[in-house]
Amino acid sequence: MTISYFRTAETLVTGSGSISKIGEEAKKLNAKKVIIITDKVIRQTGLLSKVINPLEEAGLATDIIDDVVPEPPFENLEQMITQIEGKGYDLLVGVGGGSALDIAKVLSIMLTNNEDVRDLVGIEKVKNPGVPTILVPTTSGTGSEVTYNAIFTDIRDKVKKGIVSPYLLPKVAIVDPELTLTVPPAVTAATGMDALVHAVESYTAIRADELTDGIALQAIKLISRSLRKAVYNGKDLKAREDMAMGSLLAGISLGNAGVGAVHALAYPLGGKFKVPHGVANSLLLPFVMKYNAVADLEKFAEVAKAMGENVDGLSLREAADRAVQALAQLSKDVGIPSSLKEVGVTASDISDLAEEASKIDRLLNNNPRWLTVKEIKKIYEEAYGSVEVPALATT
Repeated sequence: MTISYFRTAETLVTGSGSISKIGEEAKKLNAKKVIIITDKVIRQTGLLSKVINPLEEAGLATDIIDDVVPEPPFENLEQMITQIEGKGYDLLVGVGGGSALDIAKVLSIMLTNNEDVRDLVGIEKVKNPGVPTILVPTTSGTGSEVTYNAIFTDIRDKVKKGIVSPYLLPKVAIVDPELTLTVPPAVTAATGMDALVHAVESYTAIRADELTDGIALQAIKLISRSLRKAVYNGKDLKAREDMAMGSLLAGISLGNAGVGAVHALAYPLGGKFKVPHGVANSLLLPFVMKYNAVADLEKFAEVAKAMGENVDGLSLREAADRAVQALAQLSKDVGIPSSLKEVGVTASDISDLAEEASKIDRLLNNNPRWLTVKEIKKIYEEAYGSVEVPALATT
């Protein structure tokens, strides 16, 4: 067994109605002045009352800043830090999807580190712990509440960039599936598939181990059986509970085993074409997994089983292929685009996308099969020109 580290949020509070515990958890952190980080859509839904009321009942002064934008650029983060620094906030509460949670995590460390945020891009470049955070996801997808990375759009380079540090982990993550009941179908689909990508990629990653394997497989099982229900009947609380737990587990597995080429190839799509992160990941997942599967047929056969596929009597290779096809079918069933053409990519863009993706060594080095620019370009070409995933690769 190789040496590995396992990290997640200090405290996890889960289950329907668990948001009612936020005041108690804030008091345990000796908080007195709280700033809630969110976006305007969340504020308009009325969900914030479920967060604010318990905090105020616990006697805490609470302010709100709702300027988070989707797929946030560094400029969004910088604009928000000027609004909160020097005001004595001793607890940051992030409420929303991955963008709001990532902003809250990095605002936390920006209050205690006198650095340009771009200088923190990379692995473990943060020197000091941040202001304590409580993270409250309102979608089931990103797992940001339990990961120690935060992703931002670099407008100048037209690519996504990540800040990776254990100091980004929150003191408390509260995962309440009731907060996801009003999430619209398209967002449920994109975020749910994003969570499935996290689970599948982290399960098949080079850094995966026995601990993350079990967590990832359970995430795959929960998401695969419930995503369609959550998309097409958003009020199905059991489906929402499965998705919330599946997303949480996938985030824990992602945060420790990491992800690979799907994310590496998705980042340029987000940076250049503004494709939402979950959509970019979901679109590319079957094509990258088809390429990866031959590197670990056993694990891909286990993915098929976790997805509920009947693999009795199939060869290992056939079972692995069943996983790839099942991933493609699930993505199609919940309405994710099935080709790069549908998100605005042209054939002339593919070479530049491949060159950009090939630079993301942090992710490619964790992929179970090595990719050069040539292989990356081939995957993009298949995703561009095909609406059906080809048969399992042999070379």
